[in-house]
Formats: sequence, structure tokens, C-alpha cells
Amino acid sequence: MEHQAVVDLIRGALMGAFWLALPLLALGFCVGIVVSLIQVLTSVQDPAFGSVPRLAAFLLGIFVLLPWMLMRLANYTMQLFGDLQRYAR
Repeated sequence: MEHQAVVDLIRGALMGAFWLALPLLALGFCVGIVVSLIQVLTSVQDPAFGSVPRLAAFLLGIFVLLPWMLMRLANYTMQLFGDLQRYAR
């Protein structure tokens, strides 16, 4: 296996993981900013007030994005197994 093929394989795996995690991380970031602003404006410093909405947003995001994430993973897997002869040399 050539060095460039190994680099392409690892880059594809890392970029796939990045694109799968990006929507959930962005959602968590946005919810965290909103919750932090609400905490600052209301002077409520309860740790549960910051954790529960973020956790609920992640759970909702997973339920909404799960079909898209599974489709993307299945496409990557089919592409990887379809080009298996290239990697098996």
C-alpha cells in the first residue's frame, strides 16, 4: 500500500468523523451560549440549569440527525469496501 493511499484513507476517516460530529457540537455550542446568557441575565448559577438543557439538546439532536448520520456512515462504509482492492495490495 502506498503512503499516499494510507494518508487518503486516514484523512477520509478523520473528515468523516469531523462532519458527523460537527452538527451536534454546533448545537451544543449554541445551546451553551444561550444558557450561559440566561444564567448571566438572571444570576442563576445552578449547575443543573446549565447541564440539563445542553443534554436535552444533544438528545434531541441525535434523534433528529440519526438518519442523516447513519446514511453518511453507510455511504462511507460502502465506498471503503467498494475500493477494498486498492487497500489490500
